[in-house]
Amino acid sequence: MGLFGSFFTKFSRSRATPEDINEFRKVLIESDIGADFAEEIVGLVEREKSEELSKSVASHIRASLSDSDRAIVKADGRLTTILVVGVNGTGKTTTVAKLANQLKSSGNRVILAAADTFRAAAVEQLETWGARIGIPVVIGKVNGDPASVAFDAATRAKNEGFEYLIVDTAGRLHTKSNLMEELGKVRRVVEKVSPIDEVLFVLDGTTGQNGITQAKSFAEAVSLTGIVVTKLDGSTKGGIALATERALKIPIKLVGTGEGATDLSAFEPDAYISDLLTQP
Repeated sequence: MGLFGSFFTKFSRSRATPEDINEFRKVLIESDIGADFAEEIVGLVEREKSEELSKSVASHIRASLSDSDRAIVKADGRLTTILVVGVNGTGKTTTVAKLANQLKSSGNRVILAAADTFRAAAVEQLETWGARIGIPVVIGKVNGDPASVAFDAATRAKNEGFEYLIVDTAGRLHTKSNLMEELGKVRRVVEKVSPIDEVLFVLDGTTGQNGITQAKSFAEAVSLTGIVVTKLDGSTKGGIALATERALKIPIKLVGTGEGATDLSAFEPDAYISDLLTQP
């Protein structure tokens, strides 16, 4: 990405002028890092010695992030259940498949639940992925009860000795009360069979500041344990990932960079921040 790198290279060579600072502020805000966070970074630029600038900014950004474990949980001696939530169009269903493939590749037995029953395309998409990566998918009736699908999947997963169940949930944000009701019901019925260990929110890396609002809505509906940032390719501005984690104090655990089955990796905050601050 290197969004801010050219500025830090310039600032390290000479004292930043007011025009430089204003241009830097504009780039920060346009990167979706958020106005308040941008002003904190601008303040550092104005105060710090040029040779310490990049290090100081990196340390400040890192200190604002979560200290929670970023690894995907694995329960000891029982089924591990993961709910994947997020607004439709963020890459939620694809993320479910990529995470399933990653866990399977690590030697785990994985099963999927197509609980986004209100969107037939999501069920079909997950079935296609399941066939492609060799992982079973539990489905229900079109427009059926998502909680029923999740319950059936949890029951099968536990009875047949699967190690991971990943549930693809509905992503409609039509009203907050309906969202809470649907996701809350899915959680309750699954927990009758086995505890829920992870609730991952899928954040579109190109969505802008609205991503924080979306994340907060889902956090109110279900207790989020982690964030997965999608669409982090060369065109992504990148700041929204840091801004969302900073706002919610929920760790980014995974990042998606493409459409392939293996295009999902662990989030490394130090490397991510370094990339933002390096000359492109």
